[in-house]
Amino acid sequence: MEHSSLAGRVFRGVALTLILIFFMFPIVWIFLMSFQSNDQILRIPPRILFEPTLANYEALISGQLRTVAGNLQISFMRNLFNSVVLSSAAVLLALLLGVPAAYAFARYKFRLGETIAFTLLSFRFAPPLLVLLPLSLYYQELGLNDTYIGIVWVYQLIALPLILWIVRGYFEDISPDIEHAYRLAGHSWSEAFIKIAVPLAGPGIAAAGLLSFIFCWNNFVFALILASADKQPVTVGALAFVTASGIQYGQIAAAIVLSVTPTLLLALYAQRYLVEGLSLGAVKG
Repeated sequence: MEHSSLAGRVFRGVALTLILIFFMFPIVWIFLMSFQSNDQILRIPPRILFEPTLANYEALISGQLRTVAGNLQISFMRNLFNSVVLSSAAVLLALLLGVPAAYAFARYKFRLGETIAFTLLSFRFAPPLLVLLPLSLYYQELGLNDTYIGIVWVYQLIALPLILWIVRGYFEDISPDIEHAYRLAGHSWSEAFIKIAVPLAGPGIAAAGLLSFIFCWNNFVFALILASADKQPVTVGALAFVTASGIQYGQIAAAIVLSVTPTLLLALYAQRYLVEGLSLGAVKG
């Protein structure tokens, strides 16, 4: 019995190690690529041991991309700043609009309520190309084309349905009796919502906000069509590394490392809320 238990633990340990290596290898390899030149990256066979260089990060920070054809001006740090601003503003606006709406859908039953909620959710799954042409035409008429406000507004197609449906489930899991008791003490509906419902659903709201931030950060199509180079996020700015002299693999790897770092730090900071939010309501009493 002890041998079978030991063999099971060894097997699970080996299996988990192999799974970890399988999923972590691309990340580690990209990280190593960011410290290599193009010649080192394209060397056959590839080598684990190499002389590291910070030239790729220096090129991104300084905005001077050195290629065989000459030096090119890039604005990667500007793109990185745009990603932070656009994603943060989009998620903040989606939380301000989506959390009260999610509470209304969870607490009140009204005519066409489910239809409206499903229609909002359908925006999340609609192909971006389906709405890009009419959006670009409307944006030109309204003067929102190539503006931060226009991009943040179109990001609501990504963030708002996600926040609405995730947070709605958490509000439904909270007993309304707690809010009723609070209101019987003489407090208003808004006070019950802000001081009781929102704190109780806090982990779920944090999880929905983090997931929405990641989806907004990774968006490519909307910013590519609706924004110019000085307002495009990092996902679009990465196209600058495909040059006439070839693909700059080292700079691409360094750009991936820098672009992943903000979302990784945010996920690590909000890890406790994310775990609590995703597990909230998993067990029904």
